[in-house]
Amino acid sequence: MIVERAVFPARHIEIQMFGDQHGNVVSLHERECSVQRRHQKVLEEAPSAVVDEDLRRRMGEAAIALGKRVGYDNAGTAEFLLDEQGNFYFLEVNTRLQVEHPVTELVTGLDLVHLQVHVAAGGRLDELLAGKDLRPRGHAIEARICAESPENGYLPAAGLLRVVREPEGPGIRVDSGVFSGWEVSPFYDSMLAKLIVWAPDRATACERLSQALRDTVYLGIPTNVDFLRRVVDDAAFRSARLSTDMLKHRPELAAGPQDAPDD
Repeated sequence: MIVERAVFPARHIEIQMFGDQHGNVVSLHERECSVQRRHQKVLEEAPSAVVDEDLRRRMGEAAIALGKRVGYDNAGTAEFLLDEQGNFYFLEVNTRLQVEHPVTELVTGLDLVHLQVHVAAGGRLDELLAGKDLRPRGHAIEARICAESPENGYLPAAGLLRVVREPEGPGIRVDSGVFSGWEVSPFYDSMLAKLIVWAPDRATACERLSQALRDTVYLGIPTNVDFLRRVVDDAAFRSARLSTDMLKHRPELAAGPQDAPDD
């Protein structure tokens, strides 16, 4: 029997799972994707600040049971809503590698694309992962950098990127598809790059991401870089008080400062 119910307020927690052609299914633990605008993810992190070992085990077991029931093969994400009492509710399975997979890679030390190729070629997960400690290590956060103007209702942007300067340094990863002189088309998704950071703990990861966003430059068209920094620097985000409607109730984060900066 399928039971539907409203979960509000809710956090969006998903489990990265992998299956092979031999019936093996593994959980690579959770990602939190609660910071969203218009049901689109803005920031993703692993592990979740509110998922303890027991909840991680139970959510992982649910994802594995689902995968085994349908004979799942390759990368997939079992997505759940988590309520304030720690109960989780199934949403859907995304049958692909997701945009936010780098945070899982950084906290597990695994190359998920390599895992995809391995199982597609008939390889066994139990052999490849034998003896590996897959418990999350440290904390990773990903910011989706998009050609859009949060200050104008997240209006998408297109045009010439005159200057692109992306951050570098320890614990910083940038998955980017643009460069100085790139013409951003209006015909495709607005995402320009993903900025991912890793640190030993969440507080340090937040600081590292904030500084990396300050070191990020895309000139020529509007982007959401300043908006992302405002969210990361917000007290609610720093204390992990997150929900899927957080940004809806905090329009000032999109609007930005009222006073223009000096020269």
